[in-house]
Amino acid sequence: MEKKDSGLARENLASRLGFILISAGCAIGIGNVWKFPYLCGQNGGGAFVLLYIFFLVVLGIPVMTMEFAMGRAAGKSPVRLYQALEKKTGKWHLHGYAAFAGNVLLMMFYTTVAAWMLIYFFKFALGNFSSLTPEAVKNEFSLMLSNPLLLTGAMAFIVVSGFFVCSRGLQNGLERVTKVMMLSLFAIMILLALNSIFLKRGRAGLSFYLIPSMERIQNIGFLKVVAAAMNQAFFTLSLGVGAMAIFGSYINKDRALFGEALNVAALDTFVALTSGLIIFPACFAFGIEADAGPSLIFITLPNIFNKMFLGRLWGSLFFVFMTFASYSTVLAVFENIMACTMELTLWSRKKTAVIDALLVFLLSLPCTLGWSLLSFIEPLGKGTSFLDLEDFIVSNILLPLGSLVFVLFCVLNKGWGWKNFCLEANTGKGLKVKNWVRPFATFLLPAIIILIFILNIWDFVH
Repeated sequence: MEKKDSGLARENLASRLGFILISAGCAIGIGNVWKFPYLCGQNGGGAFVLLYIFFLVVLGIPVMTMEFAMGRAAGKSPVRLYQALEKKTGKWHLHGYAAFAGNVLLMMFYTTVAAWMLIYFFKFALGNFSSLTPEAVKNEFSLMLSNPLLLTGAMAFIVVSGFFVCSRGLQNGLERVTKVMMLSLFAIMILLALNSIFLKRGRAGLSFYLIPSMERIQNIGFLKVVAAAMNQAFFTLSLGVGAMAIFGSYINKDRALFGEALNVAALDTFVALTSGLIIFPACFAFGIEADAGPSLIFITLPNIFNKMFLGRLWGSLFFVFMTFASYSTVLAVFENIMACTMELTLWSRKKTAVIDALLVFLLSLPCTLGWSLLSFIEPLGKGTSFLDLEDFIVSNILLPLGSLVFVLFCVLNKGWGWKNFCLEANTGKGLKVKNWVRPFATFLLPAIIILIFILNIWDFVH
């Protein structure tokens, strides 16, 4: 069935599998396979995992269901969906423009991070790490950051190839490529996890990761672990800038949306948990600290692969997996940016892809060059870069406040209202949103989101 939108024929996704994999691909990214493992290591292992899953169910799935419902009911991108759903005198649509800006801002640094993954894949595949000492491995990351031509070229490839895929159409481009990439990602992850699990002396890493320890929690601080788990669960699903709403607008009404949100969250959690199965047994097997922080991926793990039998192969596979994880998010957000642009301008998909690609490339340059030609600019103080500034705005301001707007719009009568939300969300087969959830969604969920926002600002200020 074709939907008409602003005079343009609107495509739909060809299959339910495509919708689930694309939505999961948007959620699955650096947060799952980079941030989750090091946060887990820093916050006591097994107990953090249990709290993360709890908050993912309590916080993430309800907000995702709301985004899907708004997108499907409106049949429009985030920049236009409020106009289709709000009352005539409403001002909710102003958030649509903030959501559009948030997607662009996210790609202004995410394309650079995706470029890092791509570069490291080629370095491992070519054997560049094989003969390096631990100190040389550490320097390799700094050398990459300070090489403007290498980083700009890799970022340009991510941008141009990503918009080229999206220019091919929703079904022939994004859906077809994402299906292959995501299924390959799952296969590679399982292979890497099995290799790590059966490493000698890796059992201690599994115990740390999977068995909760109250002693570790007490040493770190229970409230600190709860806050970290709550924060990670909320941000891992890319909620708040309409990244999920756009894919809701591309599906039919055959399935109820709570169940679909549950499926996407399950895949997202599978990737996060499996990344821990890859990393923690390997860390313990080779006597490496599991709480290495952000350097875990680019410094700690390359040193582990250098010590491992067939390390060049396992390192190459790991960074293929990392590239796919980051690229799946890039493709999904590029589609969102293009959909917003097409609805605002009425341009064709191909023209939109060319212009958006040029704009995203130019806007990504400050981050890409932030450690070389623009290293003298430290926007948040000494030692910071454009990535830190852009990530702070997206992660700590736009995502939580955007999610708060989505929730309030769906529960307040001055917005779309609970009845309209439930009617849309519960249309079709599958799990339904129960009415007893309403008090939680109306009062507790907004309060938790506000708490997360305050905690993030507090941590930044202090």
